[in-house]
Amino acid sequence: MLFTLKKYLGGMMLPLPLLLLIIALGLALLWFSRFQKAGKILTTIGWLALLLLSLQPVADGLLRPIEERYPTWQNTQKVAYIVVLGGGYTWDPQWAPSSNLINNSLPRLNEGIRLWRANPGSKLIFTGAAAKTNPVSTAEAGARVAESLGVPRSEIITLDSPKDTEEEAAAVKKAIGDAPFLLVTSASHLPRAMIFFRHVGLHPLPAPANQLAINAPLNPWEKVIPSPVWLMHSDRVGYETLGRIWQWLKGASDEPGEQ
Repeated sequence: MLFTLKKYLGGMMLPLPLLLLIIALGLALLWFSRFQKAGKILTTIGWLALLLLSLQPVADGLLRPIEERYPTWQNTQKVAYIVVLGGGYTWDPQWAPSSNLINNSLPRLNEGIRLWRANPGSKLIFTGAAAKTNPVSTAEAGARVAESLGVPRSEIITLDSPKDTEEEAAAVKKAIGDAPFLLVTSASHLPRAMIFFRHVGLHPLPAPANQLAINAPLNPWEKVIPSPVWLMHSDRVGYETLGRIWQWLKGASDEPGEQ
């Protein structure tokens, strides 16, 4: 129950739903009340914030400091396990297998397989419980896609009980103990994940995937035209900021910004 409530409340506090609520409140005041000035202020603030967060320089400027905490793993140090944290998914057997990994999940899996190939003899671990209406777990979906890409099932371990990052850390600790491993997740999620894993006494090697904040040159119009792509980058900032606050409130870190 708490998990579901957290998802609903947290989801409504992300940039797009929150700003739409602010704009809706402003419009309601303009149309149905005498508080015209307040309505104009709320509508203007909501619109301007939505515009700014949909621009590449703003969105990536906010996201970049989070993502750059850990560099892409290029080390030659060998490990026994590669842990790939679960993300968005569905499971439709009529689709191409990789199409079932949505949002951040497919880049995580791709990086996990790259690192698995660089560490002969290692095991790939996929984590994540099933969605409420899906009989296939996040971990099992990742395993099936990896298998379709040439990873033998004997080289895959699934941990399909954890519902969030904190539970994933505990499940990995129980499964592999203190064995050395690479922790693969989205670059924006990795700082928070590292805190959870260290909190249970593990010492993962950070391996970020799915970097989104763009440093390479872009076409001029891509920097000035609002786009849902850039708004999604701002969404990741909001999601991880809320996650850090929740982590701090639960006592897993000393302060919201701890890395």
